[in-house]
Amino acid sequence: MALTEVSSNKSFGGFQKVFEHTSMQLGCKMKFGIYLPPKAEQQKCPILYWLSGLTCTEQNFVTKAGAQKLASEFGIIVVAPDTSPRGCAVPGEDENWDLGTGAGFYVDATQEPWSKHYRMYSYITAESVSAFAPICNPVQCPWGHKAFQNYLGADQDAWKLYDATCLVLSYEGPPLDILVDQGSADSFLTAGQLLPENFTNACSKKQLPVVLRMQEGYDHSYFFIASFIEDHIKHHAKFLLA
Repeated sequence: MALTEVSSNKSFGGFQKVFEHTSMQLGCKMKFGIYLPPKAEQQKCPILYWLSGLTCTEQNFVTKAGAQKLASEFGIIVVAPDTSPRGCAVPGEDENWDLGTGAGFYVDATQEPWSKHYRMYSYITAESVSAFAPICNPVQCPWGHKAFQNYLGADQDAWKLYDATCLVLSYEGPPLDILVDQGSADSFLTAGQLLPENFTNACSKKQLPVVLRMQEGYDHSYFFIASFIEDHIKHHAKFLLA
């Protein structure tokens, strides 16, 4: 797969890069960010995917979260894909901020006119792994695709529900240890659009460990994410580096 390097910036001894490629799954050009820690030049490094939310591109996490320092310290490769196809001229894709451009929801659309281009599940779980393979060869990136297939794709039918609470109630995979941060001043929370207690209650029913931290005064922005990204990278590092 042909890649074009869009940018490369040295950061905490490693390199924060952005690449562009033509996606066969989506039928358009896509960009993704990838942070390569210094350790990736000499040894195997695990990969952590960051899936941004509505209205974001690959740039939001790369430039606002401040994750590079921790990724460098722990020797973790961080991949930040875009959130939707771009420039496909799908009717209606630019009419609303929460559906279409910038809002692909990481699922495969099943109905026209969306199903031709909006195939973000397939793009993330399969094609994106092939896309960055030339950047960090299999010796440096020992897993990625396999982890996604085993974790996300083990029960493809269950993922058709698209709802985390429903998914966790039907989850029968390996043990999980879930950490959730929620800002108490998040407008989506106060409007009743986010219901974290439903998820934690479902985890309790399944006896799955989950920690929900309500962060007083924090909203839904990257100021919130940057404030707690260190805790989350350390949380993942416990398992990725075990």
